[in-house]
Amino acid sequence: MMVGYMRVSTDGDRQVMDLQRDGLLAAGVDERHLFEDRASGSRDDRAGLAKALAFLKPGDCFVVWKLDRLGRSLPHLLETVNALKERGVAFRSLTEQMDTTTPQGEFLFHVFGALAQFERSLTQERVRAGLAAARRRGRRGGRPVAIDAEKMAAVVAALEGGATKAAVCRTFAIKRSTLIDSLARIGWSVGLTVPPGSRDAPTAIARGPDRHTV
Repeated sequence: MMVGYMRVSTDGDRQVMDLQRDGLLAAGVDERHLFEDRASGSRDDRAGLAKALAFLKPGDCFVVWKLDRLGRSLPHLLETVNALKERGVAFRSLTEQMDTTTPQGEFLFHVFGALAQFERSLTQERVRAGLAAARRRGRRGGRPVAIDAEKMAAVVAALEGGATKAAVCRTFAIKRSTLIDSLARIGWSVGLTVPPGSRDAPTAIARGPDRHTV
């Protein structure tokens, strides 16, 4: 049995919906087995698509007028079609003439999979290149520091002066968990001091002389 799915982004795309309906009916999809959505393809909570996927049984063929009516991206499309294949459901797209029940359609689907992997590899390569370029310019990626270097130096000075962590949290309006994480990040403990004029507390903490009680 063939099950059809249609999607338009807005209620004003009536002509596009009719075009999809005509194409699916001409391909042999029964009017009673048509499901539709009026929502953006980027949404993953499409009720019509969810109903269509739930309706499908092993041996059925899921048909769309065009690939972009189903997937919000190439990886999402491949994920959906692979899930259908695991359930024993074939997939067919009329415009691209893709039919996973034929050798040609299966081959085209594998080509799409290779393209998706290629796209992911390019994205990873661009990210790595961007991070490397930023490091060469003295910029570091990752989460922003919760407490800036100037405030951290004042916090450490207060702790070195005998203030408790609770008092420091109240004085500097810092959450205790943030204070503990920041101190752990710079490796602070009693007996460590921050050199004056330090620009980067996490890397400028130096061990001072041990304290002895006289």
